Amino acid sequence: MDLGLKDKVALVTGSSRGLGYATALLLAKEGAQVVVNSRKEESALKAAAQIAAETQARVIGLAGDVSDAETPERLVSETIAQMGRLDVLVSNAGGPPPGPFEGFDDAAWEDAFNLNLMSHVRLIRAALPHLRKSAAENGGASVLTITSYSVKQPIPDLVLSNSIRAAAVGLTKTLALELGKDGIRFNSILPAWTETERITNLMTSRARRNNTSIEEEIRKQAQDSPLGRMGTPEEFANAAVFLVSPAASYITGVMLTVDGGMYKGTL
Repeated sequence: MDLGLKDKVALVTGSSRGLGYATALLLAKEGAQVVVNSRKEESALKAAAQIAAETQARVIGLAGDVSDAETPERLVSETIAQMGRLDVLVSNAGGPPPGPFEGFDDAAWEDAFNLNLMSHVRLIRAALPHLRKSAAENGGASVLTITSYSVKQPIPDLVLSNSIRAAAVGLTKTLALELGKDGIRFNSILPAWTETERITNLMTSRARRNNTSIEEEIRKQAQDSPLGRMGTPEEFANAAVFLVSPAASYITGVMLTVDGGMYKGTL
């Protein structure tokens, strides 16, 4: 199936590893020109070089922490300066630390707010003029926010993520309704436990708390899925790349759980 991504320009934040990297790699395999991002310049350039070598696509790396107020606009501006356009935005960032409600002060809440809500707000705001232009010239543009299935089923010991990612989903749905008239689609993916470095860190914290091993905690968590395992970044990327592609041209306002059945609700 041709997803229609050849020569499209995609900015994928938080993409030097994990879900973001897998998404950037698959976009490049589908023929898109890709901008990858990491907080560290070395990581961004390394990821860009790896993807370019594997796919022969045009890929650049840009450094910047998306939780900083100035970074999102700069990333978009540099994308336009180097690529000339922007058709797809994948807004992704790492997660806040685990811990109980009483373990976090105002500063921790503000950090999580900037990381997991305002990064989306600022990236989308900066990208909108360019996405509107793309939609007018090419028949559509798209935005994907990466959140978590915790917005439907809160995860123990992740109060910051559970709370603030729910606001990001509200933002995504609202923009799908508000900006559909401009030809811009907005969707979100709500991944569950996926084999990434962040999951290893969370399982390490859980093992310490429960006096068990990381391997035991991973095994127990994987049993939440009817498939009996965690997902892979590549499985996530398959869904993400489809959603941002012209092949999904009539899909907007969707909050898609990519969770191996871990979410137990019906809605």
